[in-house]
Amino acid sequence: MSANTQSGLDILTFGCRLNAYESEVMRGHAEQAGIENTIVVNTCAVTAEAERQARQAIRKARRKNPDAQIIVTGCAAQIDPEGYAAMPEVNRVIGNEEKLRPDAFGGEARVLVNDIMSVTETAGHMVDGGIDDFADRTRAFVQVQTGCDHRCTFCIIPFGRGNSRSVPIGEIVAQVRKLVGNGYREVVLSGVDITSFGPDLPGAPTLGQMIRRLLALVPELPRLRISSIDCIEMDDDLFRLIAEEDRLMPHFHLSLQAGDNMILKRMKRRHSREEAIALANRIRTLRPDAVFGADLIAGFPTETEEMFRNTLDIVDECGLTYLHVFPYSKREGTPAARIPNQVPKAERKARAALLREKGEERLLAYLQSRIGKTETVLIEKDGMGRTEGFAPVLVRGDTTPGDLVTVHIGGVENGRLVADRVMVYAA
Repeated sequence: MSANTQSGLDILTFGCRLNAYESEVMRGHAEQAGIENTIVVNTCAVTAEAERQARQAIRKARRKNPDAQIIVTGCAAQIDPEGYAAMPEVNRVIGNEEKLRPDAFGGEARVLVNDIMSVTETAGHMVDGGIDDFADRTRAFVQVQTGCDHRCTFCIIPFGRGNSRSVPIGEIVAQVRKLVGNGYREVVLSGVDITSFGPDLPGAPTLGQMIRRLLALVPELPRLRISSIDCIEMDDDLFRLIAEEDRLMPHFHLSLQAGDNMILKRMKRRHSREEAIALANRIRTLRPDAVFGADLIAGFPTETEEMFRNTLDIVDECGLTYLHVFPYSKREGTPAARIPNQVPKAERKARAALLREKGEERLLAYLQSRIGKTETVLIEKDGMGRTEGFAPVLVRGDTTPGDLVTVHIGGVENGRLVADRVMVYAA
């Protein structure tokens, strides 16, 4: 959870980067509406634990702020609006589409949630001007897509976000150009399933085609990242950009979920373990400095020790560095929740712990491999920054948030790289 407090408005954000982006949109709209003494809880529904944490935060917020207006929104609120409206601590519930409208915070309706599957457009907030400012003033997120057309058996998110909808390329370009003009040196393209970008737009552009056009039309943007990618949705233009475009950062987060073919099939994923490994190898051939992250679920129903071992092994076989590990969380309303052979919770947690341990080993090995190398770092705050491969770096020296500096890596300390000297300050 992250919190953003400004001018009597608190926003508590749970879940993904897209939620974080949308919290910034809401903050802008709420401030324009003159909203005060209000707490907005932007919920996540990806796991039952995420919902539990959100409900806990709502109750805590009410205890600490008995006179505040509490507005609940986000995926969990979209899926179960009446459940949140029934909480005595909650004043209003707003849906995922409604929360991005400028007039949403000025209304009085206790529940303002429509049928998300009826929505056919997205990102009206970008047409209205988008976001000019983010909290850290260094890295900006731009929404390019929302929703998902796939129906993985463990996932409730399509019912919170609706079907896949893409943002017109012109609006993306205009937003990025504005952000760069405001001093941002790095932009992250975000969405629910961004590799599905485009088929609903005129001409059906692909993600790679959109990125190629974006980089061509905003040549002053130094660094561009893409968020989580699907293992079989990447297009040829995107592969060419990976090989040819230095401004596209070599950090790729795979929506992997598991490393066993039977579990992948029961999850209703569309890739095999062999295809995931082949993708990582192909990208690494095109871009030798590529660094990979992945989402992995431990203890999916019917997962045996052997099946789990395949997931543990794929960390090495794909050469993963950054792991997002989740013990399987039973979500009512999903097909996976009805599978009879549920793995005991204690075993799910134990397997997740083993995956996290493997991830820590891989990350340490990667960090140690950078000692003695030079890295370009975007400074965020307090001398901390990120390399092109997204490794955290402490830069000792005179730096300012937003600086792009080339540094020499002298060591590893507390899970981060340490730069012993600044070699070049970028323009």
